Amino acid sequence: NTNAMLTTFNEIDMTNIKEMRDTYKEPFLKKYNVKFGFMSAFVKAAAFALADQPVVNAVIDDQEIVYRDYIDISVAVSSPKGLVVPVIRSVESMNYADIEKSIADFGEKARTGALAIEDMDGGTFTISNGGVFGSMFGTPIINPPQSAILGMHGIFDRPVAIKGQVEVRPMMYIALTYDHRLVDGREAVTFLRKIKAAVEDPRILLLDL
Repeated sequence: NTNAMLTTFNEIDMTNIKEMRDTYKEPFLKKYNVKFGFMSAFVKAAAFALADQPVVNAVIDDQEIVYRDYIDISVAVSSPKGLVVPVIRSVESMNYADIEKSIADFGEKARTGALAIEDMDGGTFTISNGGVFGSMFGTPIINPPQSAILGMHGIFDRPVAIKGQVEVRPMMYIALTYDHRLVDGREAVTFLRKIKAAVEDPRILLLDL
C-alpha cells in the first residue's frame, strides 16, 4: 500500500433530510416501490461533490494521474459472508429513487449470494456506513486503487449552537480519508463541505450550487 492516507472530518445536521424523508417516505415508497433512506442522499451528494472536485474522483496509474469523466460509487453492503462493496454506476445521471433501487437490488443479491465479480469491479469512490452498527466516529481506509473514501457514522442527538442558541439536533460525524499524493487538504476539505451542504439542504442539488 503506497497511499499517503490522511483523514479530514466534519459533521452534518440531519434535521432537514430527516424531515424530508419523514414527509415523503410514504409517497416515495408508493411510487417507486422502494424505501427512501439516507444513503441515497449521501450518494447523490457525493456525486455532486465529485463533479465539483474531480481530483477526488481521479486515480494514480503508475506515474500518471487519470481523471475519470464518470462517477461510479462503491457502497459497502453487509452480506452473510461479511462486507461486500458493489458499485453503483454513472451515479451522476441518477436520482434518489434510482440510487435506492440499486442499493436495494445489491442488498438482496448480497443476502442471497448472487453478487457477481462484475458487480464489485471498478468504482471511482467508496462510501462506508459504520452508522448501521452504531459507530459514532472512525477513519475509513481507502479502497485501492481509488483515491478517497467517505465514512458515514451514526446519528445522535447532540447540543449544537444555532444562531447563538443551544439546540438539540440529530448530528452525524463524517470522515474523508484521501490519498495525499493526489488530493491536497484544500480540495479534501472543500469536497467534504460540499457533501455536508448537499445533505443538510438538498435544494443545493436542484440549484446546482
